[in-house]
Amino acid sequence: MSKVLFKVFLSIIIVIGFFTILSFRILPNVERDKSERIKAKASEALQYCKKHHLDTSFCILIDMKIHSGKNRLFVFDFQKGKSVKKGLVSHGCGINAWAWDETKTNPVFSNTPESHLSSLGKYAIKERGWSNWGINVNYKLDGLEASNSNARKRVIVLHSWDEVPNMEIYPDGTPEGWGCPAVSNEMMKYLDKKLKQTDKDVLLWIFR
Repeated sequence: MSKVLFKVFLSIIIVIGFFTILSFRILPNVERDKSERIKAKASEALQYCKKHHLDTSFCILIDMKIHSGKNRLFVFDFQKGKSVKKGLVSHGCGINAWAWDETKTNPVFSNTPESHLSSLGKYAIKERGWSNWGINVNYKLDGLEASNSNARKRVIVLHSWDEVPNMEIYPDGTPEGWGCPAVSNEMMKYLDKKLKQTDKDVLLWIFR
């Protein structure tokens, strides 16, 4: 190998090494920030649950600030003080194509009927029902804030959808529906089992 080629090869190795080290330093910080954000929201959620007589064993948090191809639904166990399950969740497509991922990085939200958009805010997970989608189970949602007060009218429910994968698909996004928080079939089986064991309504909070 000539000296010139050796220098070029060495330079490439140095650059690759630099960015590898940089990624190892940045990625843990990103994950730590995400974890701290979820914990902060969970702390606020617990106080809300106590005040409004909702279940205080766990809640479901959906962070719409996270890319839709990454896990952004978190089942937070209040007793353990940590997230015990996480997964993908869809948001509404709005005027864009159904089941595509055109707003994977910048979802739009609305409380307006027929908008086909998701609504931010706190929800009470109510009665279990039949779904045409996924594992044929859904849970009705009551919007608890002005930003999602039309949830019942809009038939916004928690359900599974065959199109939602059970693992992260970044840089692709989760297929977008008509506003319901739809999860994978495996996630819905997990949630269904937990929800059937509760005596009180569970809090589902969609935020950004």
